[in-house]
Amino acid sequence: MSECIQLSFAVCRIGIYTCFRALCCKGPPPPRPEYDLVCIGLTGSGKTSLLSQLCSESPENIVSTTGFSIKAVPFQNAILNVKELGGADNIRKYWSRYYQGSQGVIFVLESAFSEDDLKTARNELHPALQHPQLCTLPFLILANHQDKPAARSVQEIKKYFELEPLARGKRWILKPCSLDDMEAVKDSFSLLINLLEERDFEPSRM
Repeated sequence: MSECIQLSFAVCRIGIYTCFRALCCKGPPPPRPEYDLVCIGLTGSGKTSLLSQLCSESPENIVSTTGFSIKAVPFQNAILNVKELGGADNIRKYWSRYYQGSQGVIFVLESAFSEDDLKTARNELHPALQHPQLCTLPFLILANHQDKPAARSVQEIKKYFELEPLARGKRWILKPCSLDDMEAVKDSFSLLINLLEERDFEPSRM
């Protein structure tokens, strides 16, 4: 009987040691990859609000970006260092000065823009898609404020912005979004992260 007790005690000690060693020797998890992105769009498109919500910032502290700001947006499998550029008329002409070093692009547009503003947004997106420092990068295009009655559908925006012919051969995602459905916004960013990860493993970048 005493031998059985001693054997059980020995097995128990081995089990505790194994668990302790597994916990102590596992080490910290590997660091999440970080990607540098640039976020552009006209004033009023909702860039700042979307990024602030993704960072779990209080809505009361949100102030529209007039120059540029940088936010580290955390996701489970990556950290996105997003450089948001102001969308005012006097700022947009300087956008290209901040493109260098970007690994991906976020373009936010107001789905309920007036015809004139929508045309301006298209005139800003087209050069960005073709810019030498951005043309090979993944693009996430967010059709924001889909909760507004006048919001245009994704199909309408895709046609108006001529995305199919203009962005053929490029890596781009067009998704509807609103602050009322942040889970959908997070899903859209996850798709962008997938494109960034795929780009990391391209043979030319090994």
